[in-house]
Amino acid sequence: MLNIALPKGRLGDKVASLLCDAGYDCPTLASGDRRLTVDDVEHGVRYIWVKPSDVAIYVERGAADAGVVGKDTLLEQSPDVYELCDLGIGKCRMAVAAPVGFYDDGARRLRVATKYPNIARGYYMKKGRDIDIIKLSGSIETAPVIGMSDVIVDIVETGQTLKENNLAVTDTVVEISARLVANKSSCKFARGEIMKIADAVGKKSDLR
Repeated sequence: MLNIALPKGRLGDKVASLLCDAGYDCPTLASGDRRLTVDDVEHGVRYIWVKPSDVAIYVERGAADAGVVGKDTLLEQSPDVYELCDLGIGKCRMAVAAPVGFYDDGARRLRVATKYPNIARGYYMKKGRDIDIIKLSGSIETAPVIGMSDVIVDIVETGQTLKENNLAVTDTVVEISARLVANKSSCKFARGEIMKIADAVGKKSDLR
């Protein structure tokens, strides 16, 4: 069977819906069942539910032939996988945000709090700006509020949390959405099956 890693949570629900629309209508997926693995015998596919940030690792290591992962994870982890198509779901953006009225005069190193140090570092490197990365795992918005950082680099969807903490987006780093990726070896030995799924979900994503 073809092993496909899917992200748990809200994005996973959207992916399951997209797969059903594309003809991979596994009843267990549609019902919201969250067993670790789900077999769709009719289509020869086994779905593996994993933590979103782990999908690319499963695919890169060959534990999964393909998977669905956010562009943010691909940019941060730089896994050795093939990016097949943009699914057009899970849309948001990676952005720089700062306290309202903040001005970066460039007089000192900019303190940047983020869960995505590689993305943040690459962004400011292109700008030639010297920064101090503060790697956090929790609520990034807290850092500038209490003065631990000057700005944050984080995923922004509605921006409501930023507003509630008197923060505002100052720049967009990159637009984010879910991508279908594949293991490089699997693309050699199961290319037909993988591309069949890629074509099916790609066409349906274009209609959304």
